[in-house]
Amino acid sequence: MTPVIQLEGLGVRFGKRDILQGLTCSLTGRTIGLLGPNGAGKSTLINTLLGFYTPSSGTARIFGHDIRTEIKQIRSVVGYMPENDAFIANMTAVSFIRLMAELSGLPSDAALERAHEALFYVGLGESRYRKVGTYSLGMKQLAKLAQAIVHGPKLVILDEPTNGLDPPARQRMVRMIKEMREVHNLHIVLCSHLLRDVEETCEEVLILKDGRIVHYSNLEEERRANKRFVEMEPIGDSAGFAAALETMGCECALAGGQRLKAVLTEGMEIRDIYRLAAERDIQLRRLNYRRDTLEDIFLKAMETNTSGRL
Repeated sequence: MTPVIQLEGLGVRFGKRDILQGLTCSLTGRTIGLLGPNGAGKSTLINTLLGFYTPSSGTARIFGHDIRTEIKQIRSVVGYMPENDAFIANMTAVSFIRLMAELSGLPSDAALERAHEALFYVGLGESRYRKVGTYSLGMKQLAKLAQAIVHGPKLVILDEPTNGLDPPARQRMVRMIKEMREVHNLHIVLCSHLLRDVEETCEEVLILKDGRIVHYSNLEEERRANKRFVEMEPIGDSAGFAAALETMGCECALAGGQRLKAVLTEGMEIRDIYRLAAERDIQLRRLNYRRDTLEDIFLKAMETNTSGRL
């Protein structure tokens, strides 16, 4: 299967400063989260994939198209929703979206038809003849989404799509992202500071720090791998209970108070824990599976030495 995005030793330099350094990875998920602190290189990576910046080393491919030599083919199959507004304020929404469709290569009549369709899809159908400059922040975010999808791309890059939205508007944007992925079979790259948005919508996550890759996660695989991690609150001899679990091959750690964390061995079940507790006259007040949240993964990645390569 051709990767959605393939990074091959990608580097970008501005003057004497390296912004991206030796990024190498293969991303195949339907929805890909791009994370990192401010200054990590996320925007530079996006702009490089879109052909706005020239790599100083290596290259990248989108659906097999090389960003160095096939940028026109890439732009025809990619839609981009920028973080910052880039509207012509005195144009009506439908005129602006039509213009963006024409710039993406659609004939004028088809561009107008698709502009109407895109605006209705994002919920701006009743406001499509208003000037974009009169739109609220939430409406402008929706208009940016409409221009990103108007030409029918295969991949949509969304840069902070929920930025500044109130909770109901954010929930609606998240629902549309899921719908674009599941119903319309679009591939999506989501760049966001809101980890909850990424965790709700993305299958893969790429985390950058100081222009290098510090972590890649297939979130579904991470969740399955973390299924064997449990937290419990034994009443009684916690240290002795932990030692007994370790003799069965578990990794255990006391987490303050009466809390005990354990990684179960392959083949060990919850009933084995209850059986051991009964044998040692231990009462388990609480026991539950726990998995690393995306916040846990992100914070661990920020503590990692950067390598740039997977």
